[in-house]
Amino acid sequence: MKIDRLVGILSVLLQKDKTTSAELSEKFEVSRRTIARDIEALCAAGIPIVTEQGKGGGISIMEGYKIDSTLLSSEDIKAIFAGLKGLESVSDSSRYRLLMDKLSVENSEAAIVDDHIIIDLAAWDKSAVSGKIDLIRTAIENREKISFRYYAPSGESFRVIEPYHVIFQWSGWYVWGFCETRQDYRLFKLSRLFELKNTGEKHGERDVPPYKCERLWHLGGQITATVRFDASVKWRVLDEYNIEIPKFNEDGGSEFSHTWSDKQSFFSFILSFGDKAEIISPPELRSEFSELVKKISKKY
Repeated sequence: MKIDRLVGILSVLLQKDKTTSAELSEKFEVSRRTIARDIEALCAAGIPIVTEQGKGGGISIMEGYKIDSTLLSSEDIKAIFAGLKGLESVSDSSRYRLLMDKLSVENSEAAIVDDHIIIDLAAWDKSAVSGKIDLIRTAIENREKISFRYYAPSGESFRVIEPYHVIFQWSGWYVWGFCETRQDYRLFKLSRLFELKNTGEKHGERDVPPYKCERLWHLGGQITATVRFDASVKWRVLDEYNIEIPKFNEDGGSEFSHTWSDKQSFFSFILSFGDKAEIISPPELRSEFSELVKKISKKY
């Protein structure tokens, strides 16, 4: 529909300093002549669009032009509010509440958030991550380095990084940036990050690669095993691994094979089920786990 294309073109122009009719033609899959007519229609609607010919020219919106928020539909505003409320759940500042108030001024009906969807990104203890997120966000905006003490399976370390993204994934919060120790980009979980400080030291320009969420980053392919689970813990296996478990056997048990990043995380996982999980194969892992259980038993 033409109206959808006009809104789309306006959105592109508001996000970019300048574009060309060729780019718009390719993006919206119409001819340049159609794009020209669309630009004329937007101008006729009172939107100050500037067209420059020749090398370095292009199409842009006059500097300082502000979009009327009524361009957004009621459903658009509700979706935006739902997202902002999610961000507010992990922020100690009032910035998201103030932004929602601004959007509410001319969209009072749309501002009534559809509370069928509630997004709460906070941990049990909100203060555990909210302060960290706000500090890191400020450092990112000011292009300043941060330092912290980090606790990982490999041990404890002190890190200084150039932060570029605060990320919520795998049900947790992370900061991603360039680590001075590793001289590479690394991901750090906020719940294992302490003594966080903004160093105040500026970092220079860097050709930062786009962040990619490696969905199975924790599966390094080092430990593959078959485990039998009791029927009473099927809910938890589904909750943690989101996989289809084979039908339960006559004795109520179920078996499946999976891959863990290392032996420590695998044994910790099995131990967390108490007597409701049993390693079936490989035999060497079963034997080694048996020895671990014996050592634990001696402590009691």
